[in-house]
Amino acid sequence: MSIAILFHIVAAVIWVGGMFFAYMALRPVAASQLEPPQRLALWVGVFGKFFPWVWVSILTLLVSGYTMALQMYGGVTQFPLYINLMQGIGIVMILIFGHIFFAGYKPMAQLVKAEAFADAAQKLNRIRQLVGLNLILGLAVVAIASSGRFGFSV
Repeated sequence: MSIAILFHIVAAVIWVGGMFFAYMALRPVAASQLEPPQRLALWVGVFGKFFPWVWVSILTLLVSGYTMALQMYGGVTQFPLYINLMQGIGIVMILIFGHIFFAGYKPMAQLVKAEAFADAAQKLNRIRQLVGLNLILGLAVVAIASSGRFGFSV
């Protein structure tokens, strides 16, 4: 169980921490110091390095989360509210990330390669909005995870 907890926490830190860094630190600096072609190329490179880690984190979170929950509660019908909240929000986050990856990043990378910077900038803006939403959801899951077992969940 302690191995599953370790992997679960590390995966969550990688995903949520990466979003926090990208949204709160990298994005404003890149916007203020780089022209659109360089900024878009930077984001394609950053996403290209970060998104594989997100996919690994998602897989790790699902395997470790269900392993722990099933061991602790015996079945999905026995999960307490805080586990169901984490599970539900986590699934929404995964779906949002899938949209970011397939409908945002992949087309944006092709647009940057084709030097269609105005269209690529629109994709980046949508990615920014969805990462902001996923960051809020991820921080909510962290709050639920850290307080849920102690009866402080919503």
